[in-house]
Amino acid sequence: MPFLFRLRAPCVVLTAFVLGASAATCAVRAQETDPSPESLAAAGIHHAPRTADGYENSDGPLARGSVWKWRWNRLVHDLPPPPANGYAFRVDHPDVAWLKTNRSDATLTWIGHATALLQIDGVNILTDPVFSERASPFTFIGPKRRVPPGLALDELPHIDVVLISHSHYDHLDTASVEALNAQPGGPPRFLVPLGIKAWLAGKGITNAQELDWSDETTVSGLDFWFVPATHWSARSLTDRNETLWGGWVIKTPKGAARPLSVYFAGDTGYASDSGDFRRLGAAFGCFDLALIPIGAYAPRWFMGPPHVDPQQAVQIFQDIHAKKAIGIHWGTFELTDEPLDEPPQKLAEAVHDASLPDDAFTVLHHGQTIALDGPDRSRDACAR
Repeated sequence: MPFLFRLRAPCVVLTAFVLGASAATCAVRAQETDPSPESLAAAGIHHAPRTADGYENSDGPLARGSVWKWRWNRLVHDLPPPPANGYAFRVDHPDVAWLKTNRSDATLTWIGHATALLQIDGVNILTDPVFSERASPFTFIGPKRRVPPGLALDELPHIDVVLISHSHYDHLDTASVEALNAQPGGPPRFLVPLGIKAWLAGKGITNAQELDWSDETTVSGLDFWFVPATHWSARSLTDRNETLWGGWVIKTPKGAARPLSVYFAGDTGYASDSGDFRRLGAAFGCFDLALIPIGAYAPRWFMGPPHVDPQQAVQIFQDIHAKKAIGIHWGTFELTDEPLDEPPQKLAEAVHDASLPDDAFTVLHHGQTIALDGPDRSRDACAR
């Protein structure tokens, strides 16, 4: 989601710039099978199409509504409304010392928005790191963080891998990646979509590898695949779709003592005609954990193409046959028209309507850490 903020008369020019920038069941041995390029192709997961206008989604160009109509309606109706109980969101305080030394337990810590710390087989992975006060190229304007990060940059363990889903400011933050590149003990490996490696190099970050959809690489003994999403990219008015976007799959290697697979969706809409998520489920089998966006969805006439709502997030959960999912991309920056606290409420309704267990797809508090080794890892928990 590009950074978006309330229009005020003195900010029209800046706002214009900012808006432009910004299978039915699991296979029994799915966890132990690493998809090959041939199996991904057979499942329909292909490399990203590229046209003269840049990259496209699997089902073609993203539908675009009138940004000015949306901005005007937002101004007239003073949207979004504040959360029902104000902005006093609960923030947990993780055991920082333990996280820094943990090399055995598989954990997830939600830091905020799409930023999460995953610890798998002693490897520390950070998704879409954004620690700045604003999701913006400016320090004085743009969506301001409403809830502090669940972990500060200096509280992180040494990060081994950074996963970037796409170039929007609420997913790729300059100050954050520069700080991570300078972390004590050496820089992480940055895994990024096509086109972003050169951008990082311009910031002095050279330990990067860029991938196309269906590309796979191995870092620190873990396997990573870059997979399709329905979205778009830009950081200015002139670079729309010049870099790729997508999600990430993380798997422990075949034969691992404690096999684990994780899907990080990044940011995406739901294009039912393209079947991207059903193809992911067919190619990878069950996911132990999925991180799926649930916020930034209103109004649907404008936000529908690039962003799922909670009901569609539950559909993704079912399409990919996940055992458990955590909702991300909510509760941190006010990007769209729904109240900041609404997505978890709508998610709980969608989970109930889908006749799923209440804890199958839920949310965390900012800073909350959960273990990924537990009874919910039974294959019987796979979403149907």
